[in-house]
Amino acid sequence: MSKTIFILGASRGIGLGLARTFLDRGWSVIASERSRSKELHDLEGDNLRIVTADVTEPGSYEKLGLADGSLDALIVNAGITGAKHQSSVEATTDEVSEVMMTNAFGPARVAKTMLPKLKTGGTLGVMSSLMGSIDDSSGGYELYRTSKVALNMLAKGIAEQEAADRNVEVLALHPGWVQTDMGGPNAKLSVAQSVTGLADVIERAGGGGFRFVDYSGKELAY
Repeated sequence: MSKTIFILGASRGIGLGLARTFLDRGWSVIASERSRSKELHDLEGDNLRIVTADVTEPGSYEKLGLADGSLDALIVNAGITGAKHQSSVEATTDEVSEVMMTNAFGPARVAKTMLPKLKTGGTLGVMSSLMGSIDDSSGGYELYRTSKVALNMLAKGIAEQEAADRNVEVLALHPGWVQTDMGGPNAKLSVAQSVTGLADVIERAGGGGFRFVDYSGKELAY
């Protein structure tokens, strides 16, 4: 029997690449979009269910009708760079709120809300970034960096407080510097290279605990 993964945020880039990769590997995929994605709908087949959801709108994913214990993996792929200036000095309340809700608190709420849908021993992944590593930080990109630090903190808390009793492993995933709209054309990795590695990491995961890892499976300091 095939495994099932829910990818929240699969309309383009890494999320779309993950949907395609897991379909190619024989998984059943539930993939969400905020607005219609032609590229995602081009993948339509018996193993793909497309739903509409927004990481910042709880009602959009709370009513999807997924049964408890129906998912082997859940990946929350959400992220924005935030205000162009990226400055803690210039940042407005609205700018801070937008990046923190989209990159940290929104994904954490999805994870906590959808956790019962995961099977015991399943895998919960949130899309983080090496820029969320305090250990590795060189400064700059202050809005984006702090939102990813917050995401890592929230994910570790979920692993220890909500996921541990059912041995659900929580992964904060660094996809690498990828040729997406956010990463730009000069990035080192193609989407295919990144998602192939991420899929390998997800398929090998499960069994409890928290890890901050990159697309190759290398553990990162947070």
